[in-house]
Amino acid sequence: MAAAGVLLMLVTGACSRGGSDEQSDPFDATAGVAVDPELHDRLPESVRNTGFIRLVTDASYAPMEYFAADGRTIIGFEPDLAAALGGVLGIRAEMVVGPFNTALDDVVAGTYDGVLSMMTDTAERREQADFVNYFHTGTSIVVQRGNPQGISDLNSLCGKVVATEKGTFQETMLRGVQKTCGNRSMTIADFPTNADALVQLRTGRAAAVLNDFPAAMYLATAARTSAFFEMASDEQYEVSLLGIAVSKENSELRNCLQAALDRLITSGVYTELLTRWGLNSGAIPAAMINGQPSKPAG
Repeated sequence: MAAAGVLLMLVTGACSRGGSDEQSDPFDATAGVAVDPELHDRLPESVRNTGFIRLVTDASYAPMEYFAADGRTIIGFEPDLAAALGGVLGIRAEMVVGPFNTALDDVVAGTYDGVLSMMTDTAERREQADFVNYFHTGTSIVVQRGNPQGISDLNSLCGKVVATEKGTFQETMLRGVQKTCGNRSMTIADFPTNADALVQLRTGRAAAVLNDFPAAMYLATAARTSAFFEMASDEQYEVSLLGIAVSKENSELRNCLQAALDRLITSGVYTELLTRWGLNSGAIPAAMINGQPSKPAG
């Protein structure tokens, strides 16, 4: 059952994205994925008993995770990855919609087993959780189609209103830029979700939104959104690793997720999922924990 205040959503590998927006061909992210009995036996006893893990997400970052046309099924690369990881471990990976700003706190409190929501692996966040790294990317600037305010780089955001999702790496980036603006003060408007921030941009109440590059590129090219948004440039700022955040008290699950991801990488399933969503540029050669490629002990 979903915790109070959040909504448990369906996760499916059978995605539909018509045209450039949604996958329309039937697809099973677990096809060709074999259960690894040894890894299953290494899972925490509580996970083996329930047969599932719960990963919190903000489903407003297509093509990484977003809602399908039915408004309840979460589709994208990360739901596919979660399903494939669950296939290796012999469990079900449930994606649960919840606030990004409190996601790490909720994992530490035991409300969820992890965060899978384009979360950037940073030193500050590692104080709360460990990260199973699965992707790397940078941040790009999204503006209104036609770029009416002439945004070209981070410095040109000074003197503007910039919208962002509260608690994100991009909000931290903006706070840093804000300190360099001098008399051309930047106003940072933070919102509960990325979708809320994009509404501000689309309606002209903000000059820009910072998004991870895959999400920014999607907004600028997808049929549903390209009439409203474009990228200020092809620049990617602060290229970093993304990771599944897991409580530091749950090293068994962390290590099993890393090992399962390695199985997907070596088998080619990881590359297949990246290719499906046009994300090959963010591939990593091996699963890592907190940026370290060494295998976990035990």
